[in-house]
Amino acid sequence: MGQTIPQEQLQMLQEFVNLCKSNTDILYLPELEFYRKYLESLGAKIPPLKQKTSKDEPKKDAPQPQTPLEETESEEDVESDLELSKDGVIEDNDEDMPVYGDDSAEVTDEAIDEADAKRSAAMDAAAEGRLEDAIEQFTEAIKLNPASALMYAKRATVFLKLNKPKKAIHDCTKAIELNADSAQGYKWRGRAYRLLGQWEEAYHDLTLACKLDYDDDANVWLHEVTPNAKKIMEHKRKHERIREEKELKKRREKIRKSREEYEKLKEQQSANSDADGGFAGFPGAFPGSAGGMPGMPGLSQLLQDPELLQAFQDPEVAQAFQDVAMNPANISKYQNNPKVQAVINKMATKFGSGEGGPGFPGAFPGAGMV
Repeated sequence: MGQTIPQEQLQMLQEFVNLCKSNTDILYLPELEFYRKYLESLGAKIPPLKQKTSKDEPKKDAPQPQTPLEETESEEDVESDLELSKDGVIEDNDEDMPVYGDDSAEVTDEAIDEADAKRSAAMDAAAEGRLEDAIEQFTEAIKLNPASALMYAKRATVFLKLNKPKKAIHDCTKAIELNADSAQGYKWRGRAYRLLGQWEEAYHDLTLACKLDYDDDANVWLHEVTPNAKKIMEHKRKHERIREEKELKKRREKIRKSREEYEKLKEQQSANSDADGGFAGFPGAFPGSAGGMPGMPGLSQLLQDPELLQAFQDPEVAQAFQDVAMNPANISKYQNNPKVQAVINKMATKFGSGEGGPGFPGAFPGAGMV
C-alpha cells in the first residue's frame, strides 16, 4: 500500500488490545459503545459484563415501592365504605325528550292568554288524575308561550307523577335556562334526581331551591337526601386524596430514580477517570496515560475540545476512526479524505506540535500535511 504505520500508533493499539484482553468490561463503557457495536456487527462475540457495583444489585431486605395493585386495593377500601340507602329510588328507561316550544316564535298577548287557559286546563286534569291529558295541555301551553319558565316547571310535576323523572329533569333544566332564579325549577329537578338515586345532584338543587324560595316540601326532601349526598362527597374527597397521593408518589419515585442514575453516572465517571490521567478507565491505552508517552493528554481530554467533539458527530469521521481502530493499516484509505485529515491534524496539534512534534510525531500518516 506504500504506507507505513508509525511505531507510536502501533504501540497505542497494542496496549489498548492488551487492556481489553485483561478486562473485557472495558468494552461496556459508554464511551466505547460505538466500538462494541461495531465489533458485534462484524460477528465478534463480546463477553458479558462481569463486574457489578453494589448499587446495581437490588437489596432483598429493602422495602419495595407500593405496587399498582396495592394502590388499587386502597381505592377499593374507600369504595367499600360507601354504603347508600336505595329507599324510594325508581328506574326510568324513558330516554325520549319532552316536546319544547319554539324559542324564536313571537309571543303575543293573545298567545299568552291562550297559554294561561291551557295551563288551567292542565292543572284541572292533573288534579283529577288525568295525567296524560295534563301533559298534552301543558305542551300546548308551552308551544303558545315558550318563554315561560313556570310552564316547564309545572309540566315537570306531572312527569314526576307519571314516574318519568328524566323528562322532568329536562323540563326543569329548560325552566332554569329561561330563569336562573327559578326556585320551582330547582325544587322539582332536585326531586327528580332524588327519585333516580342521584343524591349529590339532588342535594345541590334542593339546597339552592330553599335559598331562592324556602319551601317545606323542598326542605323535607333536602334532609332526606343529605346523608347519602354527604357520603358521596366524602368518598370523592377520599378518592381525590388517593389520586393526589399516587401522583405525588410517582413524582417522588421519578426524582429518586433520576438521582440514582445521576449518582451512578458520577461513580462511573469517577471510576473511569484514572488517577494517572489516561482515557477513562484505560491506563496506558493512549499516550499520556500510564505506560504511554509522557506529556501527551488522554482521549477524554481531547474530547473536551468542542471542535473535536463536533467532528466525531460526523458518521463519516466516526466510521473512519472505527475502521482504523480495527486495523491501523486502513488509515491509508483516508489520507485523501479532508474531513478525516482535518481531525487528524487537530489531534496532532493537541498531542504535540504537528508532524514530528514532541509527544506525537506525525500523529497518523499524512498528519500535518493537509
